[in-house]
Amino acid sequence: MNTNYEISEELFDYLLVVNPDALVSKDVTRIRQFVAAELNDGGMSGAPVHVALFRSAFPERFQEDFVTMLEEVARKQAGFAIYTAKMDAFRHADGNNSVFINVANPKPLIELHRSILQAFELKPQTFKPHIMLARGLHDAEVNMVMPLLAQQIFVRSFNCHCFSLLKRPAAGGKYERVKDFVFGDIEHMVGSLFNYAA
Repeated sequence: MNTNYEISEELFDYLLVVNPDALVSKDVTRIRQFVAAELNDGGMSGAPVHVALFRSAFPERFQEDFVTMLEEVARKQAGFAIYTAKMDAFRHADGNNSVFINVANPKPLIELHRSILQAFELKPQTFKPHIMLARGLHDAEVNMVMPLLAQQIFVRSFNCHCFSLLKRPAAGGKYERVKDFVFGDIEHMVGSLFNYAA
């Protein structure tokens, strides 16, 4: 007789992101639409615009602890400005490519990423903050769009005063917002960011 009644729990894909303001998001979407039109692939242009900070998959029952730890990280964090610069491509180990917008001042995002990893007692990892334009591209597709993108400089800036936790079933689907974490170190915030805390 089999007494093994263990039910496997559904895993959720949790993603922690920094969202640019509406203006920057609109401009990024416009570039994505250009890339999609050039490659005849509309898949990426409707995706949310963000800088991904951290991703992990685990059962929903750990979500509350996860949120509590993130609240602690956010409470100690001061706001900062993010500047974007040029567009770039990266070839992954699987042979596919990503096209993205570089963050010109990665240090504050790298430090925030490090704080999140420390909160979860994870080893530091290499982290290159960016805003994704298109992923899963073949070399030929990259060769088609990069000469057009490399000539353009995407100089924008936006204030970062929070990060957001999103989740979706690990099996796939759309991400839903779980919670926004507003940074709590108002004392060290840039003056113009103070209005957001209200």
